[in-house]
Amino acid sequence: MKLALGLDLYRGATMAVPVDQVRLAEDLGYHSVWTAEAYGSDAFSPLAYLAALTTRIKLGTDIAQIAARTPAATAMQALTIDALAGGGRVIVGLGVSGPQIVEGWYGQPWGNPNQRLREYVAIMRKVFAREPLTNDGVEFPLPYNGPGAIGQGKPLKSILHPAGEIGIWLAAGGPKNTALCAEVCDGFLPMGWGPDGTAIYGPPLDAGFAARGARPESFEIFGGVSIVLTDDVRAALDAMKPLTAMYVGGMGSATHNFHREAMARRGFPEAAARIHELWMAGQREEAVAAVPDEYLEQGALIGSPARIRDAWDPWTTVGLTGLIVRTEGTAGLELLADLAGTRDTGAA
Repeated sequence: MKLALGLDLYRGATMAVPVDQVRLAEDLGYHSVWTAEAYGSDAFSPLAYLAALTTRIKLGTDIAQIAARTPAATAMQALTIDALAGGGRVIVGLGVSGPQIVEGWYGQPWGNPNQRLREYVAIMRKVFAREPLTNDGVEFPLPYNGPGAIGQGKPLKSILHPAGEIGIWLAAGGPKNTALCAEVCDGFLPMGWGPDGTAIYGPPLDAGFAARGARPESFEIFGGVSIVLTDDVRAALDAMKPLTAMYVGGMGSATHNFHREAMARRGFPEAAARIHELWMAGQREEAVAAVPDEYLEQGALIGSPARIRDAWDPWTTVGLTGLIVRTEGTAGLELLADLAGTRDTGAA
């Protein structure tokens, strides 16, 4: 089981990168560190900063929103950071975000996300391979000859040569994008895996691998886990509920809320619908109270070190190849490094 460190920098009104925590993760043998974006700080800039302060740990986006940049621009950023980092350290995790951000923040049409993702990945592959950049798709036609064009576009290839191999992973929840991920990407970032992750995501993944011809041996599936070291499990669960209620209840619209859908997929459809109903009605406290403890514990290890050790083994048998760990401080990182046996791969 590989371990990774997840940083939620994008949620803050100010920027403070926990460099000491990242360096410790590197020393403990963690595979990678991941950043994200919504409509505040971007996902790539912190990775460029960390590239200068680390030596081995991989640098990933979980996720970079495809509406934020053209595929060529995303590939340029990845190539640049990987060159600064020494080569072979960057993973581009892509995702579609949601219609409220895509249309409200970026001013892009929601359109056909599955087709956009397919073309996006294909174009990035061409940039990384330094092929003349052409694309016959409807989402990103290259060279562009649509309205406003003057017909002088050329199929260009990247001036910058890749410093190493750059992985492309996809964050997905629904079956179409999950299948697409297995078909064209190097790794999968599921929107919640849980104990039934293989049953839920296995069929679309298998369909994608079949379209590809086989599952690559190096294909990764990284789930997420929050680590809370505490003697008061009840208080820790209660502290997690407001953010979960906000995402399930209000991070999206009545027709498009992928967090609500993720809760439903993981066995809590009634709770997901109730939280959304209460949140939209302005009954925030009731929505928070409706978040099931069992749902939270599917994505977290909470309690004393002994309690977490007792709960660890099932996480290693659910079909994941890695875990993106979110925790305050360093004690949780060290505990999981011991449980997963990653310390021997670190610098120490």
